[in-house]
Amino acid sequence: MQEFRTIDAGGAKIRAVVKGSGPLVLMVHGFPESWYSWRHQIDPIAAAGFTACAIDVRGYGGSQKFDRVEDYSMENMIADILGVAEALAPGEKFILLGHDWGAPMVWQTSLLHPDKVAAVAAMSVIHSGVPAVSFDDIIKSMFDNNNVFFYQSYFRPVGRAEAVFDADPRDFIRRFYYVGSGDIDLTRLAGMTPKTSADNLLDGLPDPQPFPAWLSDADLDYYVGEFEGSGFFGPLSRYRNHTRDFQFLQPFKDRKVEQPAFFIAGDKDGAFTAFGMASDPIATLREQVPNLEGAHVLKGIGHWTQQEAPEEVNALLVPWLSSLKGRIV
Repeated sequence: MQEFRTIDAGGAKIRAVVKGSGPLVLMVHGFPESWYSWRHQIDPIAAAGFTACAIDVRGYGGSQKFDRVEDYSMENMIADILGVAEALAPGEKFILLGHDWGAPMVWQTSLLHPDKVAAVAAMSVIHSGVPAVSFDDIIKSMFDNNNVFFYQSYFRPVGRAEAVFDADPRDFIRRFYYVGSGDIDLTRLAGMTPKTSADNLLDGLPDPQPFPAWLSDADLDYYVGEFEGSGFFGPLSRYRNHTRDFQFLQPFKDRKVEQPAFFIAGDKDGAFTAFGMASDPIATLREQVPNLEGAHVLKGIGHWTQQEAPEEVNALLVPWLSSLKGRIV
């Protein structure tokens, strides 16, 4: 069992697992996850001589919940990251590590605050620069206007997805995790009628029996307990801030992420290729992150990178983190 700390980040009370001593490595999870998504990385990072800190993002688990969609904007997420880092390592630079939504959070914190972030690593989602248009507009053009289902469109109306997910978090997590994993049997989806904008996310998604071994029954029970306590309004509201985030980032559109950086993704992860919109995501990443020191694509791995392939991820990540000692931290 890990020990929890509640950290006053200024704008929110953030629950975190903190272990070890040395330079701070702050881990930021995605949707629908938890500090627990980093359970396989915390001990190895601490053992390598770092303060390993895995947070619950605001709205999740034991962290503070807010009632307004705008409370979950990228501006607030970045402020929480900075607040936690300052509380744990006052006045010191720190290293960021993010997955899924946590990846844009750590990329953009690094972009906006190069004086505070020493290095950054991300999984699943590349940094492609400050967007030229809001992702809301892209979704509407590609999916909504053509009556084609897209999960982020389904998330957009407040209350729609919450009514389904809050009622049975176990069913949602099982099916959502499976369809995003490298274990999904795509032949089970081949006969589905294409979904329209009026359909529900879970319609037709398989529930595997048994679930792939990388997520045990105990792991699933932990996630279910967390979401039974927190609900899904906060986690879903991250998707409801695309246009607000777009406007917030515009003053920084000429910047690049200049810190030493590292990236890992799975070759079966749709988010890595931006759902087919990025033909060469690593090349795009290198253009926007010129000091990218490693980019690894793991064969057969889906979206849940560090959970599906913890040994492979740790074997790549921990040596890179160790290489930073005496160099930038």
